[in-house]
Amino acid sequence: MTKYLLLLTVFLSPLLIKAQELNCTVQVYAPQVQGTERRVYENMQTTIYEFMNSRKWTNYTYKQQERIECSIFITISEQISTDQFSGSIQVQSRRPIFSTSYNSPLINHIDRDFTFTFIESQALDFVENSYTSNLTSVLAFYAYLIIGLDFDSYQLYGGTTFFDKAQSIINAAQNTSEKGWKAYENRRNRYWLIENLINKSHSGIRECLYNYHRMGLDQMYDKKEIGRNSVTTGIEALRKVNREKPGLYFLNIFMTTKTDELVNIYSDASPIDKNKVVPMLRELDPSNSSKYNKIIEQK
Repeated sequence: MTKYLLLLTVFLSPLLIKAQELNCTVQVYAPQVQGTERRVYENMQTTIYEFMNSRKWTNYTYKQQERIECSIFITISEQISTDQFSGSIQVQSRRPIFSTSYNSPLINHIDRDFTFTFIESQALDFVENSYTSNLTSVLAFYAYLIIGLDFDSYQLYGGTTFFDKAQSIINAAQNTSEKGWKAYENRRNRYWLIENLINKSHSGIRECLYNYHRMGLDQMYDKKEIGRNSVTTGIEALRKVNREKPGLYFLNIFMTTKTDELVNIYSDASPIDKNKVVPMLRELDPSNSSKYNKIIEQK
């Protein structure tokens, strides 16, 4: 039997979908799984696409062009049984920057605690405040996370409602045997991801989301220095959080998501600004210190 590698992006006519909150691309890969018909993964991909894009996640009305651009990449490493699978799910979202064609990444995260049941021709069902299945709970969790991050980037603490909904999914999943939902499993799972965002002791993370994007990048098209100073204010808020509580999971995800963007933001900054921000970036994200050093090297 040949190995399957499915890379089929689902594109449906905009006329078939009302302008819900998400404009989510879904891709399902199964590069290591043998003996499974391609149709299963095609059906899985289409079903997840419809779940993410057709469901109404908020009470807000979105225009087609206002939908949140995001992506889900599912890599299946094992087919445990006829309808059980395990692998990873990568979640990405991005946000347009005012008066530019640039989209700033809000999250780029791989969740490796992903085991789920999928039955062909069976619609995905999700009910708030209850645990229906691991697949729909994980997808709904990341849908609310994506929406919450987007709201936070436009209004200070604007995503609270949606982070609370993500927390409700965590609470409902506490009795399941599936991994990724419980505090005691490890410090780098879905439980801690949302805990880092709703814990008021770490409010500097969410202050950064607002200052970095709304007060920072959105201003840089005509007020570059003012915008960049606001980005620096956001980074300072992160440093304060990190010094009080080192190693927070979401902080690590944020820095990894933003590394290349931060290098671009400060590449033409003044020497004074470079010398101020680079030590902070290295402190927050030591694994990418070599990239941040390039900021100072650029003239």
